Amino acid sequence: MSLVNGLPAHVLLVHFVVVMVPLTALALVVCAVWPTAARRMGVVLPVLALVTLASVPLTTGAGEWLEKHVGSNALVRRHADLGDGLLPWALGLFVLAAAVWWTTRRSAAQQGGARSGSVIRIAAAVLSVAVAAGAVVDVYRIGDSGAKAAWQDGYSKTATGSADDNG
Repeated sequence: MSLVNGLPAHVLLVHFVVVMVPLTALALVVCAVWPTAARRMGVVLPVLALVTLASVPLTTGAGEWLEKHVGSNALVRRHADLGDGLLPWALGLFVLAAAVWWTTRRSAAQQGGARSGSVIRIAAAVLSVAVAAGAVVDVYRIGDSGAKAAWQDGYSKTATGSADDNG
């Protein structure tokens, strides 16, 4: 995918990733910490994480196309390098979302083994918080580097006159 309605697809897809990764991270942590929420969300949690996971390579692929069509500089290369690191985080969100969903279903089906179930839930919660935080921080770093690459010296720091300013 390269262009959507005349605009580089990356410029549009990136907004989807910027929303979906933190949303998935938040849903994962809530479900990992609060089993009632996980039961209520059901299969929506791993499906949300799967959609998020699928959006990352689409966005980075579109970004690679865009990188070939803009002037290369250190800011663009840094953004591209950081962007390549998001896929493992998105994969981690998906794996943990599937694990939280599966363990919640399993614990609802069998009420015995409360001790082993609570150990698994605690481990899932700790891992979920760590991966969710890492994914959100990575999205922030990637977005910040992309904004710098796109806007560095690309606008005037003082307002320019326009027709609306005349009165």
